[in-house]
Amino acid sequence: MNWDFTVGKLTFEQMMTQYKSAPQLLMYASPAMLFFVFLEYFYTKKKNMDSYKDKRVLWSSIMVGAGYLIVSFLLSLVTFKLVWAVYYYLCPPQIVMAPSWWSFILCFVFYDFWRYWAHRLAHEQRFWWASHITHHSSDYYNLTVSFRLCWVDQVKLVFFLPVVLVGFDPLQFFLAHQIAVLYQFWQHTEVIKQLPAWFEWFFVTPTNHRVHHGKNEAFIDKNYGSTFIIWDRLFGTYQEPTERPVFGVKQPIRSLNPVYLVFHEYVDWLRDLKHAKTWKDRWKATFGRPGDYEGAEKF
Repeated sequence: MNWDFTVGKLTFEQMMTQYKSAPQLLMYASPAMLFFVFLEYFYTKKKNMDSYKDKRVLWSSIMVGAGYLIVSFLLSLVTFKLVWAVYYYLCPPQIVMAPSWWSFILCFVFYDFWRYWAHRLAHEQRFWWASHITHHSSDYYNLTVSFRLCWVDQVKLVFFLPVVLVGFDPLQFFLAHQIAVLYQFWQHTEVIKQLPAWFEWFFVTPTNHRVHHGKNEAFIDKNYGSTFIIWDRLFGTYQEPTERPVFGVKQPIRSLNPVYLVFHEYVDWLRDLKHAKTWKDRWKATFGRPGDYEGAEKF
């Protein structure tokens, strides 16, 4: 085990050499994810489940997901350089950790902690909700819901910069990110029922994540965890699945067009800013709770 905290920092060129040889897990996993989507599709049809009742919802989810992958690929160098710059110029050299199995586990847990808070803030402030509403826009719950990621989600990178500020190198950061996104894929299904109690208590599962996607009054703003549900238990946002969730958002989505699904709340936000008469109103329209300002999408 390497406990050396003074290993020095890699230059951008050195880091890029390693980055190019690192596996792009999301790209590699995409075909397998589509395979499980269609497996779920035929299984739910056979069991007369309504998970894929509207095929238009299925294709809109796939198109949103494809757009997210394309944008992520196009911006990958920019986001990597930003994370590296924060790591290289702002992280104190005395705390830089040599990559190892134990440092990666710490990195993943720390990353997931910040993911909880980023997710929670995305429900509590309209500016961040504008990108997150895409993920909640389906009235049906199936694996393709995991594809509904906003094309400008990269702006949330700011929440995760503390990970590299405390000494974890950017390669571990991006590997943790990819694993976390892949872990979330299987959570979006009604096929998998309750798992063993110890697993449900510690990890995010389809059972406790279905609660998060419910618009039932008791379920709103609950179960924010991405990999570990333990954060919700610690910070008072955990909710048991006491009833079957009603999925989607309170105000009906008016179109299944992928561009609309991604940007419609941004359009409403800009409209409200235009008509706001005071800076207090502009602040509330931007950072108030979703639905608190006239014209905002209701969660």
